[in-house]
Formats: sequence, C-alpha cells, structure tokens
Amino acid sequence: MARQSRVLSLLSGLVLVLGCSRPPSTPLPPSDAPQLTPQLASRLVRLSLDCVDRPWPNKPGHVLDGPSALRPPTELTPAFFGCFDWHSAVHGHWAMVRVLSRLPTIPEHRELRQKLDAHLTPERLAQERAFFSADRNRTFERPYGIGWLLRLTAELHTFDDPDARRWEAAVSPLAQLLAERLSTYLARLSVPVRAGTHDNTAYAMVHALDYARALQYESFQRFLIVRAKDFYLADRACPVPYEPSGEDFISPCLVEADLMRRVLSPTEFATWLAQFLPRSDAPAFARLRIPIEVRDRHDPRIGHLIGLSFQRAAALQGIARSLPPSDPESKALAAVANVHARDGLSQMMDSGYGGEHWLASFALYLLTAVGP
Repeated sequence: MARQSRVLSLLSGLVLVLGCSRPPSTPLPPSDAPQLTPQLASRLVRLSLDCVDRPWPNKPGHVLDGPSALRPPTELTPAFFGCFDWHSAVHGHWAMVRVLSRLPTIPEHRELRQKLDAHLTPERLAQERAFFSADRNRTFERPYGIGWLLRLTAELHTFDDPDARRWEAAVSPLAQLLAERLSTYLARLSVPVRAGTHDNTAYAMVHALDYARALQYESFQRFLIVRAKDFYLADRACPVPYEPSGEDFISPCLVEADLMRRVLSPTEFATWLAQFLPRSDAPAFARLRIPIEVRDRHDPRIGHLIGLSFQRAAALQGIARSLPPSDPESKALAAVANVHARDGLSQMMDSGYGGEHWLASFALYLLTAVGP
C-alpha cells in the first residue's frame, strides 16, 4: 500500500493525466509534454536526498590491487559514496543542484543546501581526486561517471549563487583531472563505443561538450567537436531495428544524434539526420516510436529500460528543437518524446531502490530540458 501511495502521489504532480502504465500507440501532440511542477520536483529530488548518505548497498567498480584498496566507500570517495555506485551519487548531486537552481524556494531548499555543503567540501573532493589519481583507478568510471562529474561542474558554474561558487571551487580540481583523462582516452580511441549502457562514447561526449561550452574551455570544445566528427559524421542508416538491447538505458542511435546536433549547424544537422535516421512515420522507425515493455521493474538491470524512456525522450526533444520549425519532423519527434516521457514517469516509482537511486536524475534531465 505504501508503494502504491507513492506512485499515486507522483502521478498527481504531473500536469497531464497518466491513465495507464503503458503509453498509447499514437503519440501525443507536443503541447501535452509533461511539465515539472514544484510538487513533482520535490518528489523527484527526495529520491536523491534519501540516497546520497546511504553507503549500503554499494557496487564498487574499482580495481583491488591490495588491502589498501579494500575500504568502505565513505573513506575512498567521501563526497560521492551513496546511491549504490559512484556515478549515481554524482548525478544525484547534479539533480539536487539542478532543482535548487530552477526552484530556489522549493520546500527542500534548506536540506538540499545542507547536503551539498556537507559533501562538496575541499577536503572531501581532495580525497576523491587522490582516489582517481591512483594508477589502479585510471579507467574507473570512464567514460560515464566522468561525463556526469563534468555535467555537475557545469551546473554549478552556471548557477548564480554564492554557495555554488564554493561548491564549484571544491569540485573543479577533480573535474580538470577527469577532463584531461577523458581527452586522453578519446584521443586514443580508434572507434566509438556504441553500447546502450555506461560505456557509450557519445553519451559522455554530450556531457563533456556542454561542460566545455559552459566553462568556455575553447581548446577542449574544439577537440570534442573534431572527435565527434571523426567518430560519427560519416554514419548512415543507424540500425534502429536492433534497438534496444535488453538492459539498455541509452539509445545508441538517438544519443549519437543528440551529440551531433551540438556539433553541426542546423542545416548541416538536418541533412545528416535525414541520412542517419528513418523518418518518424516510417516502419523502420518503429522500435524508437514506442517504449519497450519492462517485465521486471525491480530487477536493477532490466529496469534500465525505464531510464531508456527518459533518455530517448530527452534526446528526441533536443533533436526536435534543433530542426527548423518548418520541418514536420520537429513536431513529430517531439510527440514521440512525450510518449516516452509518460512511460518513464508512470513506472519509475515502482522500481525499488535499484531504480529509485538513479532514475530521478534522468527524469530531471528530461523535464528541465538540458542542453542547448
């Protein structure tokens, strides 16, 4: 009953009525896109607040090369130790900053500042940097967690707030280290990783490029644009019917387009997209049109598919905004995005801790329209 109450409470915060847990087969018009109300923002950010200080259960991803590496996450990474794994803790902090910057008077605003004050300190972030500086951790959280740490830094940088200046100063040394590490990795990468999970190259590059632009790191920005074109400019006919794999939370085709819209001019992007993706009304687009059924929401890996709905919706919205307003695909893709958004919102609160520890970040990423 408690779980049902939470689901009903979440749904009541939407400005549209979600009548069922599966989307209709006909996309909604763009005007029916879900909106972030203060009530919904409170419910979503509560998921992050509730896990940032929760060290167990924890899924470490670093190499153990001796007894010194086998220590509690609160000691190894004292800023980002909760929310089941390091990257989820990072984007949980991003979610808190994002909500605070958009809704500064939200009822949770004092608690949000207290949590961020406690975690984003120079001492804790120095320990995080020392952890990443160890040879055994050179590939830790590459590239997904690195991308999210850069996204958090960009969010802090663009948040006009005295507290954010302190938090950014604490995070920046780690961000600089990880940006350099990502640059080295991308320079050595022969071909991109096109997986639908954490190793996806384009997804990390989306975060990194927005970071470079927010902080006006021109050389890093130029490098990322060159590498994006190296990896993806010649791509044609993305194999949409192969999507998704059973545990995906990233659409390989859509995230690539979401990156390239940031790299190309609107005219260039429209030309590239027409050769890369089938039109939204074509049979070949069918696997992207309707969310995939999630048969076990409490399985933390099968439940990735709930996050896939959010990632697809965010990418589709961004793609639609990057096309000329006169292009009929703009409205059509925005309508498809609404279907995926409704699906994710209708399922996320019934996913157990395996989903709740991270899905709020993906929902807020969508509902606050991240990206240019």
